[in-house]
Amino acid sequence: MTTTSVDLHVKVLDEAVVRRAKARGLDVLVYAPHFQRLPRTRATAKKFSDEELLVVPGREVFTGSWRTRRHVLAIGLADPVPDFITLEAAMDAFDRQDAAVLVPHPTFLSVSLGPTLIDRYRDSIDAIETYNPKHWPHHNRRARRIATDQELPTFTSSYAHRRQTVGEAWVEFDRQIDDEDDLVEALKDGATRAVRHRSGLVHQGRCALEFSHLGWENSWKKLDRILLSGREATHPEDPAYDGRFEEASVY
Repeated sequence: MTTTSVDLHVKVLDEAVVRRAKARGLDVLVYAPHFQRLPRTRATAKKFSDEELLVVPGREVFTGSWRTRRHVLAIGLADPVPDFITLEAAMDAFDRQDAAVLVPHPTFLSVSLGPTLIDRYRDSIDAIETYNPKHWPHHNRRARRIATDQELPTFTSSYAHRRQTVGEAWVEFDRQIDDEDDLVEALKDGATRAVRHRSGLVHQGRCALEFSHLGWENSWKKLDRILLSGREATHPEDPAYDGRFEEASVY
């Protein structure tokens, strides 16, 4: 039987990441960096794709304000969707484009969709992440309960912000996936899959390092973005969005 191993969410991509992904037996990576517009992400994904590894562009959209943000991962977008818009506007945009919509790290900290919002948008959601290297065990157990209660398909990813985490968790689909459309179809069809992740002390250590990355990401890096770097390129009022999301902007 043909299978395809997919790491459904990485934040880093370069030659070292590609080498590691191939060494780990991955066939597909979904590259979804923070605060980067879709055309640039798509160009980078194309640059690092080859016959051995397909890199698919994704967008983890930050809905809401910094204080009320909720993350949603979309795969298969043709038109860019900005950050800092309402969750309702983001989900409407995903639906219009028939993108695959995934819930990363559900109920994790204050940035994720919880059971109430997942239930509200259940018909638009294609899978819930039930294993994430940044999670503690109780987070994974809670995510599995949510997926079971909602009767939704599951997925995992390395959610790699560090190169060494790539390939620590992946989904094995029971079909061949040759391009972005194939991946979107597999997700939206609820294709049979197995959620896989490594184990052992080395894996636990890499998970701990990914979790510790949150401290930097949510302290100095966040302060730099808010106070020093100015407005993000994915702000809804950026000219790239042609004013289409101004009414949905939370800033």
